[in-house]
Amino acid sequence: MIIDCHGHYTTAPKALEHWRHAQIAGIQNPAAMPRAADLHIGDDELRESIEANQLRLMRERGSDLTIFSPRASFMAHHIGDFQVSSTWAAICNELCFRVALLFPDHFIPAAMLPQSPGVDPASCIPELVKCVEHYGCVAVNLNPDPSGGHWTSPPLTDRHWYPVYEKMVEYDIPAMVHVSTSCNACFHTTGAHYLNADTTAFMQCLAGDLFRDFPTLRFVIPHGGGAVPYHWGRFRGLAQELKKPLLQEHLLKNIFFDTCVYHQPGVDLLTRVIPVDNILFASEMIGAVRGIDPETGFHYDDTRRYIEASVLSPAERRQIYEGNARRVYPRLDAVLRQRGQ
Repeated sequence: MIIDCHGHYTTAPKALEHWRHAQIAGIQNPAAMPRAADLHIGDDELRESIEANQLRLMRERGSDLTIFSPRASFMAHHIGDFQVSSTWAAICNELCFRVALLFPDHFIPAAMLPQSPGVDPASCIPELVKCVEHYGCVAVNLNPDPSGGHWTSPPLTDRHWYPVYEKMVEYDIPAMVHVSTSCNACFHTTGAHYLNADTTAFMQCLAGDLFRDFPTLRFVIPHGGGAVPYHWGRFRGLAQELKKPLLQEHLLKNIFFDTCVYHQPGVDLLTRVIPVDNILFASEMIGAVRGIDPETGFHYDDTRRYIEASVLSPAERRQIYEGNARRVYPRLDAVLRQRGQ
């Protein structure tokens, strides 16, 4: 199988965006705050939004299954308070669950958390429990910066985050460490904030000892790990200066990288620097970069082409396409085994 570990519902029916605009307006005018029940999106609308977009491209590009979560830039945890985030997360998670019910062979859900700046992450646990136990979610997206580019939260190694980690370990699910919209004009959301966050999350883990407390906790750092593979020597050297173990022991039993790197040299570097066991196939298809590369004539986010054109062996490709995902996402593996796959 070819499993894409990084998909977002970027093509949801427009009614979702309209409801969100009304919710944001309702922050200033509580009388105008919409109810979740005011949003009406039928199954036919969901089918159309998927069949004409993600599913069409999956078939064209030859991928089989996508781990599907709410649109990352729409999480916008910095907007409103916890109640606003809670309602919004519940709506978005339910839509991804419904997509997975409609297309069970092609999509399996992952959840966003109802994070809010300055709010105890333990407040996210009821939504996490619901999504795992009732929606069958196989992962969560964890935003290390709910403030939207101002980085007011403690580092990921701080005990502030431990209630979420304890629940993740209990359910044996990983987190994709994924920020949302930047409200800081200095940081473009997808071109700077996302990649900065990937690099920052890795360095936070390097500087701490999180995985000593949670030896089975797993993070997927998206977008190829930001600057991490390119500066692997810097991080090895920093670990040495900080008196940490070698990175293979300190971090690589718990941290994994996806292949959302949108050119051949980038994927080649990723697969030469990072061990194959720590790389998961992903495309973030219909996401941050949707255009066609004039140098190749193919879409930038058609990442399978880069894997196929790499110097990886067939066995290494299988690890990246399927084997690693089944190991990092045990609940996904259990579903596939139940299906005889």
